[in-house]
Formats: sequence, C-alpha cells, structure tokens
Amino acid sequence: MALKGLDIFKLTPKTNCKDCGQPTCMAFGMKVAQGATTLDKCPHLSEEALAVLGEATAPPMKSVRVGAGAEEYTLGGETVLFRHDKTFVSKSLFAVSVPSDGADDAIAKLKAVDYERISERMYVELAHVAYTGDRAAFLETVKKTLDAGRTPILDAEDADAAKEALELAKGRKPILNAATPSNYEAMYALAKEYGAVLGVKCGDLDVLYDTVGALEKLGAKDMVLDATAETIKDTFANIVQIRRAALKSNDRGFGYPSIVNTAKLAPGNAEMQLALASLFLLKYGSVIIMDGMSYAQALPLFGLRQNIFTDPQKPMTVEPGVYAINGATEEADSALTVDFALTYFIISGEIERSGVPINLLIPDAGGYSVLTAWAAGKLSAGSIAKFIKEGNIEEKIKNRNLMIPGKVAVLKGELEENLPGWNIIVAPNEAVSLVKFLKERKAS
Repeated sequence: MALKGLDIFKLTPKTNCKDCGQPTCMAFGMKVAQGATTLDKCPHLSEEALAVLGEATAPPMKSVRVGAGAEEYTLGGETVLFRHDKTFVSKSLFAVSVPSDGADDAIAKLKAVDYERISERMYVELAHVAYTGDRAAFLETVKKTLDAGRTPILDAEDADAAKEALELAKGRKPILNAATPSNYEAMYALAKEYGAVLGVKCGDLDVLYDTVGALEKLGAKDMVLDATAETIKDTFANIVQIRRAALKSNDRGFGYPSIVNTAKLAPGNAEMQLALASLFLLKYGSVIIMDGMSYAQALPLFGLRQNIFTDPQKPMTVEPGVYAINGATEEADSALTVDFALTYFIISGEIERSGVPINLLIPDAGGYSVLTAWAAGKLSAGSIAKFIKEGNIEEKIKNRNLMIPGKVAVLKGELEENLPGWNIIVAPNEAVSLVKFLKERKAS
C-alpha cells in the first residue's frame, strides 16, 4: 500500500524538523525502532501512514486493556521471551473463581488478600465466574463480584446468560471467556456490543489458531487466548508455543495475551495450584485463575510476580523513612540501612527475629546495596546527617543511639561530627549476626 503525503521524508539529513525537533528522519525512525519515541510524535504523518506504520511497528503481542477506571489493567505487549533479554511489559493478573454456592465466602477471602509490598498494592485483580446452568445464581454472583470492585471473567458459553451478565458489567470491560469454534460469531457480537475483551477457548492449538483467524476476519481485535488443556503437560506446551509463535516467528495470529486456569488443571488441590501459578507466572500466563487464594499462597506468589515483572536494570526500593519494628517507640534504639529492597527485607527480617524494638532508618541511597551505595557516594556521613535533619528524625525519635552497618564502619567518626549528641554504634558486618548482637545489647 503506497503512503502519500509524507513530507517528513523531504527533510535533508542535516535539517531539523521545525515541528517535532528531530535532527533527521532517520534519527526519528531509529528512536521509534528502539522504543524511545512513538510515531504520533511526528506531525507530518497522515492518519493513513500512522495506521500502516503503527501496525508494522507494534509489538508482536498485542496490548489488551481489561477493566475500567481504577481497575483498568494492561495485558500483553510483550517483546521478549525471557526477562533478562530486556524486560517484561505487563504483569500477570490473578483471578479467583467465585462459585455461585458460596460466593459470599469466596469474595470475603478474595478481599482479605490485600496488602502493600515495596510501594505496590498486592491483591487479586479479577474474579472468575462460571455459568453452570443456574442463570439466576450466575447473575447474582456476577453482581457480587462487581460490588466487590473486581473485574469479572465471565465463563459463559450460553449466549443469553452471557448477554445478561454483560449487561450487569456494562462499562466495566470484563473478559467474556466464551468463544469456541462453534459459537465464536455470536460471542464476538456480544463482546463488540458491550465493549468486552473476548476470550477464545480451545485446548487444540490448530483449532484455536483457526478460530482466532476467523474472529480477526470479523474485525475482532481485543482478545485473550485460553489455552488450558486437559492436562498440565498439554497446557504448558500450548502456552509456550503460543508465546514462541508470536515473539519468535512473529505470527500475529497468536499475538495475544493468554489465560491459564489452574483450578481446572488441579481442582481442589491448593498446593498444586500454587505451584502451577508460580510456573505460569514465568511461562507465560497473562491471567492465572485459581479456585481460592489465602495469605499463605499470596505471599510467595505476589513476591515472585513483583520480582519478575520489574525492570531488571532498575532495582526495587523501599520508601525512605522510619520503620518501627517489633513495636518500637521513640525511646527505642535506631539502626540504619539502605533503601535497596532486598537489603531492607533481610535486615528487617533479622531484627524481627531478635524481638528487640528498633527504629529502622532508611535514607535515599539510590537503590544500591550498602557497599555499592557507599562507593558511589550515595551513603555518606553527609547524606545520612542530611536525611536525619531534613526528615525531622530527631523530632520523631528521642533515643540517640544509631547503629550503622559494619561494612561502613569508616563513617563512624564523620557521623559523630555531623550528628552531635548521637551515639554511633557499629553493627556486625553480616545480617545473620544481628540477632545475637541486638539481644546482647539489650541484655547489657
């Protein structure tokens, strides 16, 4: 298809565009290819050109938005198979199945898993509701999940039941996980009418591929692929082949996010579902359905997800401030460490094990470990003193005992100069020695 009216290509290599400021068209193209800018930044491109070039430069896996408002999430958009190649784009979402008989209990447990870890809210984002023949109970369950503030996954292949459920969820952009080779036209019509994301279901990859192709011919764009098969082995093979076909072979017929239903693969087996959810976080479930989730399951799952779906080049950090551990009051001793999340969790964990009340001070150290932050100048006597003074730490804490990591014992003298009235104590070099050190200090 010929592209007309692209005046941008008339720019000479040494001419800056007066509108977008790019030094040359080639430089702009390179930035687009590297993901540093987007095509819509160029005012010279026509709508026709944007449509064609946008399709050509889009990720091999389509980005699909589900939910609405504060509960809107993005699935897909991935460009690599392995996190260390670049980074993963959209985190996997968890869904809990809400049965019609026992919906209130399931929703209560779902809502109970809600906490914060490293400035990120950890909770179950979606609710899976399956139609089993009782339409009234199904619709009542859908209503309850909506009232609980969860975006539903509507698993209803019956067109009338699906339509009524979509009417309830109107404007919430749920997932209608119901398109099969036998009903895809009717389900697409419903998804289009109500603005829902269409889930395409089939354990056989060849049939799934053909069904997706048929839906694309109808105009379907927002889809997710439910490749859950009868066995764990087949499901794993399906999910990996779908991702590899999209990213390695650039086959956009499989370039959509995926759903894995661990509740179907291991019904009633919470331990196996936890193991499978961990597996499919890595390979490559965009939405992972379980038949329940307790804190015991959530803690490792959410921690794993947070580690996987963060930029490996940007360390996770905790918010600078004062963290009272073991019920520490303003009279308790203080200890200091860096804002690198791994260091924080190790140190805070050892302090908790000791049972000694401690106010843990976390300055901004650039997300580095202790020695790296010290070597980079991010953890110095001056920066620590500035944090304590500008953070009003002296007003929050009356005790003037401050323990510093043993590996930066060299800072003791300077800190005593910068913080008159404070007693600087050098703690052990290794976190594992903290429990004994703190208990002996308390006993003395």
